[in-house]
Amino acid sequence: MATRHVLHPFSHSHLHPSSLVKALSRLQFISRTLNPSQSQTLKTRTRLVTSATASMASSSKKVLVPIADGTEPIEAVVTIDVLRRAGADVTVASVGKEKQVEASWGVKLVADALIADCAGSTFDLISLPGGIPGAPNLRDCLELQNLVKNHASNGGLYAAICAAPAVALASWGLLNCLKATCYPSFMDKFPPEVNKVEDRVVVDGRVITSRGPGTTMEYAVALVEQLYGKQKAEEVAGPMVMRQQHGVEFSMKDLNSVEWKSNGIPQVLVPIANGTEEMEALFIIDVLRRAKANVIVASVENTLEIVASRKVKIVADVLLDEALNLEFDFIVLPGGLGGAEAYANSEKLISLLKKQVESNKLYGALCASPAIALEPHGLLKSKKATCYPAMIEKLSDKSESNNRVVVDGNLITSQGPGTSMEFALSIVEKFFGRKKALELAKTMVFV
Repeated sequence: MATRHVLHPFSHSHLHPSSLVKALSRLQFISRTLNPSQSQTLKTRTRLVTSATASMASSSKKVLVPIADGTEPIEAVVTIDVLRRAGADVTVASVGKEKQVEASWGVKLVADALIADCAGSTFDLISLPGGIPGAPNLRDCLELQNLVKNHASNGGLYAAICAAPAVALASWGLLNCLKATCYPSFMDKFPPEVNKVEDRVVVDGRVITSRGPGTTMEYAVALVEQLYGKQKAEEVAGPMVMRQQHGVEFSMKDLNSVEWKSNGIPQVLVPIANGTEEMEALFIIDVLRRAKANVIVASVENTLEIVASRKVKIVADVLLDEALNLEFDFIVLPGGLGGAEAYANSEKLISLLKKQVESNKLYGALCASPAIALEPHGLLKSKKATCYPAMIEKLSDKSESNNRVVVDGNLITSQGPGTSMEFALSIVEKFFGRKKALELAKTMVFV
């Protein structure tokens, strides 16, 4: 009989401080109804919760990630996601007049606050994503500039990726006499006072810089290490299934190979739901739109705006109902446990997927979704697939599950957040060829 690992109800390792406060209130209420022996046990547990709440509150690091129209969504969302995995209290602030921003590649994100709301707040780290015109929009925001300069003068950690180190930080004089890197085509924008370095991630004192979308996961883990130390960075990186060697070429296990066809421009559906893994969704959407596929993002919920697994708010293009009457060459499900469960429970989406499979059309899934959404509905029958490593036992055929990306005819699956870029580039390769996929990988500084 299989053994299940059950988290102790009063264990706090995966809880937010607000959850612990609620637990404490419940314990205090329950204590009024217990006998002396039960009451003593409850008092002990109450002390544990109180201690845990104080401990987490004191160790939580505050981080600001500003976003703007034209921000590169991978660089913003991956940074937010990874830092929140580490336990950081991340505020996403729009430098525009509205909380919703139109990021690059048609991605719509909703911030937690406006930058004006952050005036007077203190942070342990401020991290600027890149993108054009996102980076110039950050640079031109006087409130943000003053906030970052004051933060830097007080010895705070600050960071930027892609175009932002050259366009924003350097223009504010915050990289003088420091080693820094940025997107390759912006290296000549650095003033002579900056020591230019072509490494994927550069740490010099209290400043961290990086090169582009394809280095964002390494960058985000480096931020975790600067905030919390190497051990925490390793704890966060491990479950994400990151690559062992960054910068090398990617590959996929291609079985029963067939030609992936479309009538000109591939028509792609990406469903999203509350609890979808935001990194995985954004890698797919961003990369395929760069490749000139027509990507429709459809909400499985009753609203266009969904709250993803790490609380990033994403606005879909349409509701799923609007997509049901459209024809798609390819339907692909991001992961995230909550998202995968939402897909599995959506009769309309599962019906659409079954029609896709019956028509021998293309489909795919990532992370939890192969095991949670596809397998139970017979959508992996006679197929080789992979999924998130902790869920492999749910697959009926586990023979190829150790591979990071598996293609079996008209199906493509992959393992997790750290394989998302390889997964998306493998889809590009199947539709457009290896040359196009490698060009994109190099443009994004993935290889």
